[in-house]
Amino acid sequence: MDLYRRTALVTGASSGIGAATARLMSSRGAVVVLVARREDRLRDVAASLPGPAHVAPCDVGDPEAVTRMAARVVDVAGVPDVLVNNAGAGRWLWIEETSPEEFLAQVAVPLHAAFFVTRAFVEPMLERRRGWVVTVNSPISQLAWPGALGYGVARWGLRGFDECLARDLRGTGIGVSAVVAGHTDSEYFDANPGALDRLPWVDRYVPRLTSLDVGRMVVRAVEQERRHLTAPWPIRAANVSARLWPGLVARVTSATGARREGRSKDPRHHSWTRTKPTTANPPT
Repeated sequence: MDLYRRTALVTGASSGIGAATARLMSSRGAVVVLVARREDRLRDVAASLPGPAHVAPCDVGDPEAVTRMAARVVDVAGVPDVLVNNAGAGRWLWIEETSPEEFLAQVAVPLHAAFFVTRAFVEPMLERRRGWVVTVNSPISQLAWPGALGYGVARWGLRGFDECLARDLRGTGIGVSAVVAGHTDSEYFDANPGALDRLPWVDRYVPRLTSLDVGRMVVRAVEQERRHLTAPWPIRAANVSARLWPGLVARVTSATGARREGRSKDPRHHSWTRTKPTTANPPT
């Protein structure tokens, strides 16, 4: 899809990947609709864009708020040609650290938000028989690792939403892309101290991405009408391995992942053999 004179709505657009994606789409001639909760940040991003933009502050985890936002967007900018479901939140916590309330919040954004936003615009897109929907996801959606249960569940759910949506919209003229980006230098890790400590230690050997790198992936997915796009290459290789040898990959991510207090994080102390769980050495 050519982005010139198209309308692109980007959630999570107040910073990081969302803001970078909006700038790239604007540079290609798109009219961008910026969606996030922080209106002041959205206005800063809008002012930095080379082309026209609309600001639509909204809590995308609230279905009623999304319905109101969609009505405003259609009235001001028309039905979007592109939806980028990029909003995400959630700390990396063990299950016993996660309250029911926080789990619900972790799932609300991004999973519920992707459904709410897509559902709000999909009917007029279907009538027009044109459009594109992108979900921005994490490698944990295919490679679960310990110490980030709620975050991982939400991303696995987002992967399921993307796959089912692609089947639902087949033959309608609306395309669907899944963009999976590895470790990205963004505000997420600043806002969630301790998350870096819970990455599997093999992550240190995976090239880092910037928000601009991921924004380019989103734009490429739309312009080239790609169904799946994953980067960097070690993440692509790991995803293929997870499909071919799921048991082996599960053992690797468990053995190299975070440890509860009292268990070594030093990779030299990791065991590649199955051991019986004990009270002093709980399973991961």
